[in-house]
Amino acid sequence: MAGAAGDLRLVDTGGGGKELPVVFVHGLAGNASHWQAQLEHLSRQGRRGIALELRGHGGSTFPEPEDFTLESLAGDIAAVVRALKLRRFVLVGHSISGGVALAYAGENPRQVAGLFLVDPMTDSRGYPEEQVNAYLASLDAPDVAQAVRQDWAQMAGPRADVRERLLADLDATPLSAVTAVQRSSLRFDLTAALARYPGPKFSLVAPDNDTPQSVHRLGEGVAHQVVEGAGHWIQLDHPDAVNAALDAFLTKSAPA
Repeated sequence: MAGAAGDLRLVDTGGGGKELPVVFVHGLAGNASHWQAQLEHLSRQGRRGIALELRGHGGSTFPEPEDFTLESLAGDIAAVVRALKLRRFVLVGHSISGGVALAYAGENPRQVAGLFLVDPMTDSRGYPEEQVNAYLASLDAPDVAQAVRQDWAQMAGPRADVRERLLADLDATPLSAVTAVQRSSLRFDLTAALARYPGPKFSLVAPDNDTPQSVHRLGEGVAHQVVEGAGHWIQLDHPDAVNAALDAFLTKSAPA
């Protein structure tokens, strides 16, 4: 389907009846297949699931000129919502797309019936300026590709099969897209975005995502649950735990 910056690929299970559909947004260097277990789970329940691939990821077009701000990525969600004529839905975002999902939800609070975040990004604006500047500089270093691969391998968690899959997905994503999204995330005001969306919110986190900059610690706080033994990609490490938490959220916070 057509987006503002080129074609966008998505996976749509269809159906759904009266149940609210769920829209999934993968994290950086991800793709729609990261949500396969969740799409299959919802489909078995008769609920429609839609997983989009952001610009420059998976089968979606790399934008020319390059535009990878989190607000622009939120525009990819908007394009899918318009094309599919979704009136109201639950939005799920992983990692940096926790911020992307919040950016969209803050601008479209009536459409988003609930926001379910999977190990979302932290608020970099809470870190010292010198630390942020050093990281920005590292994104222009000659060895940035190697450094990013090391980061991915470290975040991937205990499962070797998941790690290999994630590194392959990273290799398939243009490095300039990865670094551009990272630059934007460092300047994104997650606290303000969180405050703009008043609807139901829930954050499912890995054990090391518990700092003063974590989403569930910002502002008035967000309900959260820790998944022990999980790496950053909880939906791949422990899909059943994600499915169970999503079911609970859909039942309690975002009924049809």
